[in-house]
Order: sequence, then structure tokens, then C-alpha cells
Amino acid sequence: MTKIDGSLNLLTPSVPAPEAFTDEAAAMERLIELYDIATEFLSKNFVETLRDGQQGARFRAFYPEIRFSTATFQLADSRLSFGHVASPGSYSTTVTRPRLFANYLRQQMRLLIQNHGVPVVIGASETPMPVHFAVANDAALSVPQEGSTEFHLRDIFDVPDLSTMNDDIVNGNGFTYPDGSTPLAPFTAQRIDYSLARLAHYTATAPDHFQNHVLFTNYQFYIEEFEAFARKMLADPDSGYDSFVAPGNVVITDPEAPVPVPPKMPQMPTYHLTREGGQGITLVNIGVGPSNAKTATDHIAVLRPHAWLMVGHCAGLRNSQRLGDFVLAHSYLREDHVLDDDLPLWVPIPPLAEIQVALEQAVADVTEFQGYDLKRIMRTGTVATIDDRNWELRDQSGPVQRLSQSRAVGLDMESGTIAANGFRFRVPYGTLLCVSDKPLHGELKLPGMASDFYKTQVARHLMIGIRAMESLREMPLERLHSRKLRSFEETAFL
Repeated sequence: MTKIDGSLNLLTPSVPAPEAFTDEAAAMERLIELYDIATEFLSKNFVETLRDGQQGARFRAFYPEIRFSTATFQLADSRLSFGHVASPGSYSTTVTRPRLFANYLRQQMRLLIQNHGVPVVIGASETPMPVHFAVANDAALSVPQEGSTEFHLRDIFDVPDLSTMNDDIVNGNGFTYPDGSTPLAPFTAQRIDYSLARLAHYTATAPDHFQNHVLFTNYQFYIEEFEAFARKMLADPDSGYDSFVAPGNVVITDPEAPVPVPPKMPQMPTYHLTREGGQGITLVNIGVGPSNAKTATDHIAVLRPHAWLMVGHCAGLRNSQRLGDFVLAHSYLREDHVLDDDLPLWVPIPPLAEIQVALEQAVADVTEFQGYDLKRIMRTGTVATIDDRNWELRDQSGPVQRLSQSRAVGLDMESGTIAANGFRFRVPYGTLLCVSDKPLHGELKLPGMASDFYKTQVARHLMIGIRAMESLREMPLERLHSRKLRSFEETAFL
């Protein structure tokens, strides 16, 4: 117990001293223990303060952390893009929600221990845990707005600190912690907690339901198709899928069970077809625009998904395309502007071979077109992503010239953002779009213009995305997360 400003007693929970572990399972148990101590201490004192008022004390608990130190330049398996550090030094990361991230944390610690033959040290960090995030695990608790209580929350508890939530680590800005240690993981605990709260708000589903393979769309029809597919999978005992989750955290395991529509739909309705170990598929309807695309990917990235794909609609830019044709992006013309400060336009966003092959094979499997015949229904090329939905209303000479010079075959408002944020956050990404209009050729997106071919292709489109994800699920994680997404100096954790 210490004094703050000579008036308030600082009360902190008693925690185990830092301890070295060579077994990732035991290390995981200690992380859970430290996290539970911190959250229970803050929640208990928060409830008592709400009930009894300010008691002349300030309460503080700390996030658990993982520390790792090595004194050698020992070279790990050169095939691995993660799971090791490149040089001697001290490395650390704060940890939150260890149960949610248990599989991820165990894997990352196991690789680190195996590759270097050095233990990880688990203890309490020096980063205070905001009370907002501590009570988030209890649905019955919520933090009142400032001014609604007789005391000032900041006088008694720690609150979220935006200075600890920036993306200096993933943006490669040479970030180091105040104690001089180098980041062990791409996100801090507060940044993760912030994103988990945002995810629950925007999607109306708990972060626990998110699966490792994420599909994004900008069209409600795909939600209806996804639910129909999910019900077929739940009816098949050999499918491996075990539940379907809808907004409002509605969970069904019976294929005939109704899915009630919440009275107020979230901004980004999200649905999850779950599988053991998070190996199922999540579908997010991000709506229209690069801002929504950035918001969704900014927050889903902290869950460290294995891959995300965009399966939405686009404008076809070539006269040879038909409504319903597919566009497989192999590059992006980025005019979305929402990532300019984080990922400069001069940074190339390359196609990822594993994703491209999976998508092309899925198109072939679902449509039954093979080889050269795939060109009848699919074009591969540049996708332009812009931030003006009504670009057709402007003088077209400038935009059309740029589109032609870039060799663009499709245009939308989300794909480039999703791919760029995948590149930025080291999440494998890809794009397969369906042509819904051809504004340069007089086929605008108007009621009644969809052909039978278009309707058939739209129905196939989601299945292609699902088939591609199921293919990627069978791929070893070490192969999917290759060095293509890793910079010169990377965190050991994926």
C-alpha cells in the first residue's frame, strides 16, 4: 500500500512473483491465474465503490505479461517466418483474455521455447488494466459515463489510455517499451481489449465466436446464403461444424431452429459457422465503403485470424465482362485514402500465391469450368478501390484514364482496404468479386437489370469463398503465414 498525492491509498492485489517456464501449458495456466486475479480484484472493488461510494483508496491491477530473453544470435529454422527472435535482447508483451487466446498463446510460446531452448517468464506487467476492460467479462456490469456518479472514476480506477493503443508495432515504427524491451507480439493488451469491445459493438456477437477464417461481403444476399449453408452443415453429422451464431449471440445447433432477428441490427451484422478450435468460418457484412472495411479489419486483426477474403460486388470495367462474372484480384489500385497515414501508397500489396490458388481452384470446383475455360466467367487483374460511390457522376476523363493505365478490371469501395490492412497486420488476404454493374458500358446497378446468369453466379459466389476457406484450413499454418508478409524486424509472435 502506497500513498498517491498524500491522500489516496493505492491498493493492488497480491500476485505470484515472475517465474520461468519451459512448458507452455504451465505458462498458460499462470497467465490465466494472473489475469483472473487482476479482473476479480478490479470488478469486486468497482462494485463496492458503486454501492458505497468513494472509500479514500485508489485501486490498481496489472495485465500479465510474457518475457523472453536470449543472449545469442542462434539461427532458428529458416523456413519459419515466426516463432523466433532475430537477435539477442529482452522481449515482452502484455496479455489479455488468455482463455480466448489460449490456442494462439500456447502455440507461440511453444515455438519460442523450442527454437531457442530458453524459457519464457510469466509475471505481472507494469501496465495498469483499465476498469472498463476488467469488468467487460461480466455481462451484469458496465462502467457508468463520467458525471453520472458522485465520484470521479479516474480518481479511483485506471481508465483506457489511448497512448498505449497505437499501432506503432505493426506499422514498423521502431517501437520499444519504456523498460527497453522489444515487442514480442504485434498488439498490446490494451489495444486488444479496445478492439474486442469494438467488435462486440459493431457486430453484436462476442469475440469468442469469431473463427480463424473470415469472409467479408458488402451484400445482404450472402448472409441469407450463409445461413442456408450453415443449416445444411448442422444437419450433416460428418461436416465437422457444430453451431451457427447470429447477431445477439444467438447460438443454434439444431438445423431447424429459428434465428430471431434482433430488434436493432448492428452496423456490421456478423455470423459464425463454428468448428472445434475456431476452425470454422465467420461472415461479416461490412456494408459499403472503405471506412467500414478499415474499421472491421482494424479490430478483427487482434484475433490473429489465419486468413480473410473479400467476396463482394464490384463494377466491371471491361466490355468483355458480363454481369455475374468473377474478378480475382492480383493487385490493387488504392484510392480509398483511409490507410494513407498507416500504409503509404508506394507500398505494394502483392497477391499471395496460396490464397490465389485456393480461390481459383474453388471457382473451378463450384462452376465446373477448368483451365482456359475459366476465362469465360472469371478475369484476373487489378481491382481499383475508391472512396466515392458516385464516381460516375464526375467528369469521367480523369478516373477512366487512371483505371485504364492501371489495367483495372473491377472497381469497388472495400477490397483494396481489406487487402492493404491484411498486408499491414500480417493476415493472409484475397479478393474474389462478382460483377454487379458495368457503368462505363451503360449497365448501371438498377432494379430489374440482373440476368439469370447473374443470379446463378451470385448464388455460387459465397460457396466459392467457403470452399476456398476450407482448402486453406487444411494448409499448415507455417506455409500460409510465409515471409511475404514479414518485414525486416518482426515480432516473434504471429
